[in-house]
Amino acid sequence: MNDTEKLTNLVLAPYILKATALIGVSRRVGGNQFRHAFATLGILLDYKFFDDSVLLKAALLHDLLEDLPETQVDEIRWIDHESRQVVELVLEVTKQKEETKQQYLERVLLQGSKKALLLKCADRISNLTDLHRDTHSDQKISEYLEQTERYVIPMAEKVNADLVIELTDLVNKRRRMAAVEKEFRKNYRFKSRFPVVINRWFHRFCVVI
Repeated sequence: MNDTEKLTNLVLAPYILKATALIGVSRRVGGNQFRHAFATLGILLDYKFFDDSVLLKAALLHDLLEDLPETQVDEIRWIDHESRQVVELVLEVTKQKEETKQQYLERVLLQGSKKALLLKCADRISNLTDLHRDTHSDQKISEYLEQTERYVIPMAEKVNADLVIELTDLVNKRRRMAAVEKEFRKNYRFKSRFPVVINRWFHRFCVVI
């Protein structure tokens, strides 16, 4: 079966409908968690996981149980013949109430299935592209990048060399961008809305560096 046939046979509509519940969950950078779910799905498609329908379906719902804990899980389990596997995968990458962030990431790294590791890496790539100084503090950015190096890149090392390269590159770019903008702000004083203009300029500049 070629890639076109694999995608033709992929039925995502019921999962998309379930994921629309995330439209009401906003993201700090703007937009909502529904769009983030599609971004995560898009990253996995970019890596050509066309034949892993469980992984792709779970990508659409990977934040659903954490963001909307009132979700009726049993309703998802009866969507199709793969939905029980989808739910199990979503549960693998869902942070439990009693877990700290560190405990959660350690669990996924040490105990997660290959699909869980792939899904978490795609999720982190999407989040890293939304990591900017106009929505996150310097400390938050630094902690997030260190967290990525400590937990998520080792996840990628277990499953896909290209994911390692992309995650490492994103971490390095975010560090360079933050350092350049910090130096820029240190040497210049801004008035009124001028910082907003500078922030937008730096987002475009990031593509270059």
